[in-house]
Amino acid sequence: MKFQVEKIESFTGHKDCVYNVCGSSDPHRFFSSAGDGMIVEWDSRKPDLGSPLARMQNSVYALHYDASQNELWVGENFEGVRVFDLENKEQKFSIALNKAYIFDIVTYQNLAFVASGDGIITVIDRDEKAFKKHLKSSSKSVRSLAINPVERELAAGYSDHTIRIFDLQTFELKKQIKAHRNSVFTLTYSPDFETLLSGSRDAHLKSWDINKDYDLENQVVAHMFTINDIVYSPSGKLLATCSMDKSIKLWDAETLKLLKVLDKARHAGHGTSVNRLHWLSEESLVSASDDRSLSLWKIAQ
Repeated sequence: MKFQVEKIESFTGHKDCVYNVCGSSDPHRFFSSAGDGMIVEWDSRKPDLGSPLARMQNSVYALHYDASQNELWVGENFEGVRVFDLENKEQKFSIALNKAYIFDIVTYQNLAFVASGDGIITVIDRDEKAFKKHLKSSSKSVRSLAINPVERELAAGYSDHTIRIFDLQTFELKKQIKAHRNSVFTLTYSPDFETLLSGSRDAHLKSWDINKDYDLENQVVAHMFTINDIVYSPSGKLLATCSMDKSIKLWDAETLKLLKVLDKARHAGHGTSVNRLHWLSEESLVSASDDRSLSLWKIAQ
């Protein structure tokens, strides 16, 4: 499989590291969050015209777009969660949390799950705008979350090197996997929800077979340093990973065969850690970096 990859645009304006990027209801628009506390909306057709949505007092690692409600969930470190109505571009409600880093947010039906640095997964009832449950099975940080609606499971990656699987209805701990040799920074389920992928500070990318009780299916040493994010392309045929080693890599999703490396030397890529990725389409990938910028990549097969 041959690729032509080209960096189309850079999106600048953040005054600190860009930690996250997520989509919106418009396939051309996306949101970013950064160490400067700014939440910015961007249009891929107008890279110079970022539009601020909100400003937090603290840095923001966790950003989640919920298409079912057209809401943006923002995790402000040491404060809590804010939820924005994107139709009217205004805050709907906020919930204060423990004074800790907020690393990830996912939603499922009327629930939201918030992963934080104190080892707690906070379950929020979205209708009641209130706490429903606190899940704590480790004193170490919860770094990443992923939802499997088929099996009704929540996967959580921890800084104690494990992946834990929770029941989405009872919230009981179903399984604990000694997954990596270091913190599990990112998790994602395959589009058919038969595979769980994990990326770690140990630079390994691993796939776990859900139909075989999460047996290890495949693993590769994917990067030189921490894997920060793993995302499937819309078709499910490609994987993109990004790392603290400053690179983005494209993989065959089925075989985990490396197809392309995007870096500063070869493609005028980022000069520092690449923190998050988001596919706008099968041909368009957005990356967020510690270099305070986002990049738009055109991927032609």
